[in-house]
Amino acid sequence: MKNQSRSGCPINLTLEILGDSWSLIVIRDVMFGNRRRYRELLTHSEEGIASNVLADRLKRLVGAGLLSKVDDPGHKQSSIYSLTEPSIQLVPLLVQMGAWGCRHTPASKELSIRAQLLEEGGPQMWADFMDELRTHHLGSPAAPHAKSVGARLQAAYEKMLAEPA
Repeated sequence: MKNQSRSGCPINLTLEILGDSWSLIVIRDVMFGNRRRYRELLTHSEEGIASNVLADRLKRLVGAGLLSKVDDPGHKQSSIYSLTEPSIQLVPLLVQMGAWGCRHTPASKELSIRAQLLEEGGPQMWADFMDELRTHHLGSPAAPHAKSVGARLQAAYEKMLAEPA
């Protein structure tokens, strides 16, 4: 990839991998929505990703080493996508992007709650969440935590969805 890059600047190189309209959305959906199969990513996309775009982004993300892909043992025509260590290390970046979006865009309350909780939880919560992701996606041993960060984020999101508008 280095030979094809515009420059060796780390910001440029990161944007060349993640700077399109969909890559971080796909990673977000795998990370926060636990959507690990093509059909789940396609049908549960808040933004309505097109099937050909999703297939292309999944292929790119696997090629860039941000997702891994294995055959689904329960369905011969399906694959399971997992986060890799480099994509798990995007948690602090995604937290900061979410926090910025909460402050400077007309983000909805229900879709902002996870970003808000992660920002408030700070680096320790991010580290705990990354440990959970490593367990779930990489098979690392589970770290002892009081309560799952992912479960807390999902519960807060579901509570916001249940509240009247």
